[in-house]
Amino acid sequence: MDQWQNFEKYFFRDSELGISVDFNGVGFPEEFFSAMAGKISTAYREMAALEAGAIVNGDENRMVGHYWLRNSTIAPSGEIRDQIDGSIEKILQFSAGVRCGRIIGQGGRFENVLCIGIGGSALGPQLLCESLCNGDGMDCFFMDNTDPDGIDIILGKLAGKLGKTIVIVASKSGSTPEPCNAMIEAMAAYGESGYTFQRHAVAVTCENSQLDRQAVEEGWLERFAMWEWVGGRNSVFSAVGLLPAALHGISIESLIGGARRMDELTRMVSAKNPSMMMALAWYLATSGTGSRDMVVIPYKDRLLRFTRYLQQIVMESLGKESDRAGNIVHQGLTVYGNKGSTDQHSLVQQLRDGLQNFFLTVIDVLKSRDSDSIGVDADGMTSGDYLNGFALGTMGALAENGTKIIHISLDKLSARELGGLIAVFERAVGFYGSMVGINAYNQPGVEAGKKAATEILRMQRSMVKLLRKNAGQYLSVQAIADSIGTESPTTVFKILEHMCANDKAIRKMDAKNVVAITYGIE
Repeated sequence: MDQWQNFEKYFFRDSELGISVDFNGVGFPEEFFSAMAGKISTAYREMAALEAGAIVNGDENRMVGHYWLRNSTIAPSGEIRDQIDGSIEKILQFSAGVRCGRIIGQGGRFENVLCIGIGGSALGPQLLCESLCNGDGMDCFFMDNTDPDGIDIILGKLAGKLGKTIVIVASKSGSTPEPCNAMIEAMAAYGESGYTFQRHAVAVTCENSQLDRQAVEEGWLERFAMWEWVGGRNSVFSAVGLLPAALHGISIESLIGGARRMDELTRMVSAKNPSMMMALAWYLATSGTGSRDMVVIPYKDRLLRFTRYLQQIVMESLGKESDRAGNIVHQGLTVYGNKGSTDQHSLVQQLRDGLQNFFLTVIDVLKSRDSDSIGVDADGMTSGDYLNGFALGTMGALAENGTKIIHISLDKLSARELGGLIAVFERAVGFYGSMVGINAYNQPGVEAGKKAATEILRMQRSMVKLLRKNAGQYLSVQAIADSIGTESPTTVFKILEHMCANDKAIRKMDAKNVVAITYGIE
C-alpha cells in the first residue's frame, strides 16, 4: 500500500464539524487491530452501559453522565432530562439579563466576571474564555487557588470595579478549601469597597449543599445546579462552564452542538471512530502501561490552556494505583506541552535528539485569523504560513526518529469546533480506561491528598495552641513534635517556618544547627 492510500486509511474527517484527525503517523501494525478486538468490543459495551446510566463510579456509587449534558434525550430518566434542559434555559435567561443590563450590580451594569473554583471548576471555564474570547462579552477573571498572592493579583486587577463585577462561586459542596478561602477573601474585598457581596454573587453547586444553603440564606443573585453524576473534570458542559461562557459572549448552543456531533461520531462502532482510534494509539504508543508521555502541542495561542485541561481529564482519570480487580498496576498517562511554535525553542530539542519516551499530539487551526493577513517576507508569506510550516516541519523532523504522531486539525477555532475537540478526548479517555481495566471515573489519589492536607492543618492548630499555652518560652522542634503527638519533626519544622514568615506573633531563635532552633510566642 503506497503512502497516500495509507494516509486515507487512517485519516478521519467530519466536514460538518470541521475537524480532521490524521492517525497515519501512529504506525499501526495490521495485526494490532485483530489483537485488540476483544478490548475494543469491551470498551464499546462499557461505554454504552455508562451512557445508559450504569453505576460506573463504584467508589461513590454514582452514575457518570457528562455525555447527557450535551444531549439530554439520552439521559436515563425524565427527571434528569428536565434538570439538564432547565439548567441550560436558566443560564441563557440569566446571562441575557446580565448582558442587557436588566440584572445589575451596586456599581451599575456588570462588566466583569470573577470565577472562583478549583480543578475542573476553573480549568473548564478558563479554557472556554481564553480560547473563544472575541471582545463581545464581559471580561473574565479567575481565582483558582488558595494562594494569597494570586488572590491579591486578581483583586488588584478588579480594584475600583467590584461594583460592576459578578462573582460565580463553583463548588459541589461549598466546603472545598480552595474556593471557600477565595470566596471569603472576595467577600472581604467587597466589604472594604463598600459593596455587599451577595448582591453580586452566584452559586454553582449541588442542591442543599453548604454553599447552596449559604446562597439562599444570604439572598445571592442566583443559584445554578451541579449534580453528583457529573465529575469536576467533565463539568465544562454544565453551569460550571456554560454560565461563564454565556456571560463572556460565547454561543453555548454551538459549543454544546459541537460536542453532541462528536459524541454521535464517536458512539458509532467504526474503523474510523476518532476517539477509539485515539485510545488505540495511546495503547500502542505506551504498550497499555503509560510507558511513554503524551506531548501535546497546540499551534494556536488561544489553545494554550487546552494542554493543562487535558492534563486533568487524562491524568486524573487514568492515573490509578489499582485496576478494577484490585490488582496493583500503577496506570497512568502523563501529559505535558506548551504551544507551537514556542515549543520549538524549548521542548523540541529533547524530543528530537534526547530520550524517546513520548508520543506526540499536534493540534492546529487552518484558519489563521478572521481578517486578511499581510506578507512578512519578500515572497508574501504570512505569519500564519510560518506557523503552519513550523507545525508540519516539527512533525516531519520528529517522524524521522520514529515518534508516533496524532495530528488534529480544526477548520477554525469556534465554539462548535472546541466542543467537538473536548468531546473526542473525553471519550478516548473512557475507551482507554476500559482497555487497561481501570476505573477512569474516580479519584482516590485526590482524596488522599485532601486528607493529608487536613492533617497538616490540624497539626498547625495544635502547635499554635501549644505555643500560646507556653507564651514566653521557646521550644525546640522535637519538643513541639513530642507535645502534639507526631513522629514527624521535619513536618513540624516546615510548618513552623511557614508560620514565622506569616504570623508576627510567632518568633524563632535561630541557631547554626537546625536541630537547635527554637520557636515561641512572646
